[in-house]
Amino acid sequence: MTIDVRLLTEPFIPGTFIGPFTQAHPGLGGVCTFVGEVRGQAKDGGRVEALELSHYEPLTLPGMRALAETAALRFGLMGLLMLHRVGKLYPGEPIVCVSAAAEHRRAAIDAVDFAMDHLKSDSWFWKRELRDGAWHWIEPREQDHADLARWR
Repeated sequence: MTIDVRLLTEPFIPGTFIGPFTQAHPGLGGVCTFVGEVRGQAKDGGRVEALELSHYEPLTLPGMRALAETAALRFGLMGLLMLHRVGKLYPGEPIVCVSAAAEHRRAAIDAVDFAMDHLKSDSWFWKRELRDGAWHWIEPREQDHADLARWR
């Protein structure tokens, strides 16, 4: 089983990571990938000018690795790729990429869903959006917490 977890400070092209990840797992039955991008429109309808993600470095990468290992073991994966941007991002830029390789599709799909629910609601990142020239903190929504609760 391979686990590749990275924090990135620069824009990235998901395919440059997903292709090699997939090729490193011959015999897989399925790969599921989720790529999250910065929205151009805020939940309240305003225009998003930028998104900033802060984190506490001593906890972030070890926490992401632990989450990836938990997902890989729980779903019997062949491998898991987890990339997450930090810093200032702009609409259309990828924020996160999670890709799971498994012998069967359901394990790959569930592992990515599990990882994303945890990254969205139970992680080491603080997010704020720049809208109309002012920064606004973003908190997980009630639905995000409900999504996370499914896995307990």
